[in-house]
Amino acid sequence: MRAPIWIYRARAGALFGSRLLMLEHIGRKSGARRYVVLEVVDHPASDTYVVVSGFGAKAEWFRNIQANPRVRVYVGSHAPVPASARVLDQAEADRTLAGYRSRHPRAWEWLRPALEQTLGSPISETGTPLPMVELRVDSKATS
Repeated sequence: MRAPIWIYRARAGALFGSRLLMLEHIGRKSGARRYVVLEVVDHPASDTYVVVSGFGAKAEWFRNIQANPRVRVYVGSHAPVPASARVLDQAEADRTLAGYRSRHPRAWEWLRPALEQTLGSPISETGTPLPMVELRVDSKATS
């Protein structure tokens, strides 16, 4: 399961298309660089990506970005860029998931049961227990 990380590090992330990115974050206890490949559930602006924590708030990467929101984002085959992470509030997460469901209904049909099993609770049509994170690329990195 570590193969996607090596592919992104080799600047070949475009093989995964635009629905995935790699997030580099700092371990909250170790201070070491950590990496995780995540699905992009929304891309509302050229400098903004929204990702979801499929393992909920207990996911290590999610806990790490809460402790240190300074991250780097690898998109496609581009060099990594510095970014800031922000946890979406419940209303923002609900809207984002609703948009994802409407854009990718077949993917949602397959993904929903797996997420519910992982989280141990159902995902309603009106609310989501899935934490979502906005990754905003630093403006200096895009200029």
